[in-house]
Amino acid sequence: MRMADVDVMLQVAAQDPSIARVLREICSLEGGVRSLALDLVAARLRTHARSADLLEAIAALRRDDVARRIAEALAGPR
Repeated sequence: MRMADVDVMLQVAAQDPSIARVLREICSLEGGVRSLALDLVAARLRTHARSADLLEAIAALRRDDVARRIAEALAGPR
């Protein structure tokens, strides 16, 4: 996944607070816990024959650099 794809995820999150909330929570998890949570999400999506692009995006969230960038972008003011 390219970082431009991460920008698309952030744009979608900016338009939908519920997506932003879920992404923020998932991306703030420790790497191993995040990976397990994403395994469950991907398994559920596979049962509904979702697109390969969506599953690729889910897989990208396992990467620490991607998760960190999203978590920082969605953290909001402190």
